[in-house]
Amino acid sequence: MTNGSVLSQARATIDHVPRWDDAPMVGRADELAHLLAHVDRAAAGRASTVLLSGDAGVGKTRLLDELTARAAERGVRVLTGHCVDLGDVGLPYLPFVDLLRPVAADPQLAPAAAANPVLAGLLAGRPGGAPPVQTATESRDLSRPLPNRAAPQPVDDGRLPLFESVAALICELSSAGPLLVVLEDVHWADRSSRDLLRYLLARLVDEPVAVVASYRADDLHRRHPLRPLLAELVRLPGVERLELSPLGDAEVGALVRRLAAAAGSLPDSTVEDVVARAEGNAFYAEELLAAGLHGEALPMGLTDVLLARVEQRSPAAQQVLRVAAVAGRRVRHELVAAVGGLDDADLETALAEAVHHHLLVVSDDGRYRFRHALLREAVLADLLPGERVRLHGSIAAYLAGAPGAENAAERAHHARESNDLPGAFSASLEAAAAASGVGAPAEQLQHLEAALALWSAVPDAAERAGRDQAALLMETAAAARTVGELHRAVALLRSALQVLGPDGDPVERARVHYTLSQAMVRVEDVTGAYRESAAAMALVPADPPSKARTWAAATHARMSYSVGALEEAEAAADEALAAADALGFDGAWSDIAVTQVRARPGADPVAVRARLDEALVRARRSGNVDVEMRVLYNLATVAFEAGQIAEALEWTRRGTRRARQIGAEWSYYPAELRHLQVTALYMTGDWDESLAEADLLARVPEMSAHVRADGLLVLVGRGDPSARERIDWARGLIPRLSAHILLDLVTAGSEIDLAAWEGEPQKAVDAALAAYRRLRQEWDDDHLGVLRLAGTALAPVGDAAVTARRTGDEAAVENWTRAGQELLEVALAAVEVYERNYGATMGVEALAWQARVVAEAARVRGEPAVELWREAVEAFGFGHVYEEARSRWRLAEALLATGDRAGAATEAGAAHAVAVRLGATPLRTALEGLIRRGRLDVGGVRVVDVSAVMTPREAEVLRLLAQGRTNRQIGAELYISEKTASVHVSNILAKLGANGRTEAVAIAAQRGLLPV
Repeated sequence: MTNGSVLSQARATIDHVPRWDDAPMVGRADELAHLLAHVDRAAAGRASTVLLSGDAGVGKTRLLDELTARAAERGVRVLTGHCVDLGDVGLPYLPFVDLLRPVAADPQLAPAAAANPVLAGLLAGRPGGAPPVQTATESRDLSRPLPNRAAPQPVDDGRLPLFESVAALICELSSAGPLLVVLEDVHWADRSSRDLLRYLLARLVDEPVAVVASYRADDLHRRHPLRPLLAELVRLPGVERLELSPLGDAEVGALVRRLAAAAGSLPDSTVEDVVARAEGNAFYAEELLAAGLHGEALPMGLTDVLLARVEQRSPAAQQVLRVAAVAGRRVRHELVAAVGGLDDADLETALAEAVHHHLLVVSDDGRYRFRHALLREAVLADLLPGERVRLHGSIAAYLAGAPGAENAAERAHHARESNDLPGAFSASLEAAAAASGVGAPAEQLQHLEAALALWSAVPDAAERAGRDQAALLMETAAAARTVGELHRAVALLRSALQVLGPDGDPVERARVHYTLSQAMVRVEDVTGAYRESAAAMALVPADPPSKARTWAAATHARMSYSVGALEEAEAAADEALAAADALGFDGAWSDIAVTQVRARPGADPVAVRARLDEALVRARRSGNVDVEMRVLYNLATVAFEAGQIAEALEWTRRGTRRARQIGAEWSYYPAELRHLQVTALYMTGDWDESLAEADLLARVPEMSAHVRADGLLVLVGRGDPSARERIDWARGLIPRLSAHILLDLVTAGSEIDLAAWEGEPQKAVDAALAAYRRLRQEWDDDHLGVLRLAGTALAPVGDAAVTARRTGDEAAVENWTRAGQELLEVALAAVEVYERNYGATMGVEALAWQARVVAEAARVRGEPAVELWREAVEAFGFGHVYEEARSRWRLAEALLATGDRAGAATEAGAAHAVAVRLGATPLRTALEGLIRRGRLDVGGVRVVDVSAVMTPREAEVLRLLAQGRTNRQIGAELYISEKTASVHVSNILAKLGANGRTEAVAIAAQRGLLPV
């Protein structure tokens, strides 16, 4: 079976997802622009050629499809020819037969050439049965004279008339307009076609013809006949190579999501798996997606396609590939030599064959690696089970005898796959220790969990490990916490309690209990955390003081404060602080100091800062990184809550930098520091950096998903279409992470803001109230996050109320007033709950949102409330650049409503400058609408008159629509028929993109097309 037929068979097996070549093109904008530039050059009268290379499935055909479509839109005639893999029985000139089919179908396209008997066989689709060739002179007489061109390479005299006839035909076609000639898969071209291509590219120099010839780079082994031709062609003027590299991960991810859209949303884990395995190859991604939807490891069709290339190689080369596949993605020459069973000469020959045919490539470090990871997967899948186990065993034995060749992780893998479980257990522990030594906690966790999985299967596991199972579980839980896998840490610690049992060592059990408490509070299980810390306190006595008791008391104080058991909290805190001082436990002292500072709101800021500074010094001295990160986070938070955003950013940067140094970027406090940093950058107007920090890593632990969701702040603010996709992603996580308050708040806030900008007030209200109800279930004492939700949702409610008043819709006015009142009451209840528990200690951001809520509520009631909006502007002046600008926008509206046009212009101009700088398109659009509607004199903002959008009659109709007039009333007032009025209304709806009269009035108001 040929590669082509296997590929066809593979494609035929998939019918449940859209084809990638049917979807909008992804990630090839630069390459497409480059090719179109060559088309433009040809249109200007200069022939141009691109030799397009890329691996099979990387997207050459999809790019060429887009190119031909774009070229046709520009009035360029397109001729396309395809080469087919027919082995040694290929038909000569087959791609040119395909190319010239349009001329055969319509001889009038090139009447002189169509009458040429030399071309009769080609045009009739019989390249092997062409009539006897004529002399060169006779051939030239059949078409217009060819201009002088670069001298073509010599060809067989018997073929020269045919070659010149084809060149003349192309010239005749191009005389009517520019021509794009596309030849696909020229790596399969027969010799005659290659010679004809060489001749044409040499002859076509001053013609309006662009030629694009594609070929598979991975098929060009060293003796492939196309290689010397390519080297010759690139020396011709106007000919260049363009390599189509694999797509980037983000582009493959976008492609996969588009392909899967018809089947519903995919879990992020499935998308990420497809992206990682496809390695930028669009066809592989499509096949893997299909497999993912069916639950297959690797699609059989794709396996056949990949193995077809392997099966063409010699037995020795196939043996080398099998050894390399089992060894891993990269393999050293020495390992292949030791395990492959080939003598030196045969090994060298086999490796050369595999490399020259692009199955293996040589890395910079001298190792061999597979051209594509899926090729290795296919070879592995083709191995018999016994052969695979034998090879793994041989490799493990080689690595054990030469430990310098590979690390313990490799040895553990091969030992496990060869069923040497004791060897795999020991090697996994060695690999975990090595990962810990180089600051790689994620890898450490992976190896520790592998060792835990083997514990029961290794009789002398405790002796080999040098510790008991509970201690190994504790170590693994610590690694899980470091990488942000908090739920996994909780599960591991609970397993440690089960292993210890009720009769286990009390000190060890206490240590597990308070460690479990610390983990549980980070997944928002405060009640459970309090229960575990209390259990730890009950297991170890206070006298004599001990490390276990000190940490148990420090942890219990924190959890007691969290559940409101203040007397119990103070007693535990005093005990822990005294014991930590007496025993010199600086880590515990720092931890309890932070707990006390945060549990006592309203304390003197100078004293708080001094306490935290001392805690930081002690934490660093103790070497307890987790406590150090907690202190840094609280230093940043204290500054943030005081409105000192620049100082907060200094602390977040110090914290995230320190976390990177120790490889713990996604443990709890480093993740919270990054969340605070993204938010602070958003506030200060550094939106590009904010978004970059949110998207620093595409893959983050689920408990740190709010950091990626933070990017929504910028995406929604800029009106980026990708915001909806990210909201859907975050919304899909929330049911699994029901207690993840920050993720819920960020997502809900962005959802509300997006609904506000899209003019969907009810959607905004529903989202705000639903989030409020969820927050009440999770947090009893602090609902201040609701202030932002309510304040943002009140904005579109106010817009809807304004529109309803303008159109005289009293029922709608009552409805939106009632919705606004409900949102106001929710916000006031949140403030009441907070003040009941913490007093009047709200931070500056919460106070600013409270001012916004009050001003928006007045707007819903129809009050200009100029002073309330001034208060909102001043409240956000602490450093929240965007929200200050949004408040200025509303202040400008209020000033305009009271007749203060100069004041309105000043505020609108200041807000507009910020919107422009931030790239905040929705806000900028709203401001420019206000400026047009109010005819405000704002420098630098062009005022577009309604006449630029509407005809004079449509402007009159729109004015009456805004007053709530029916078509009959409009007709009567303007002395036109009701039918004519209806036509004008329909035109207005179409121009505004509105679905109804009310929506049209709202859009027109937003765009400044209505009078004040």
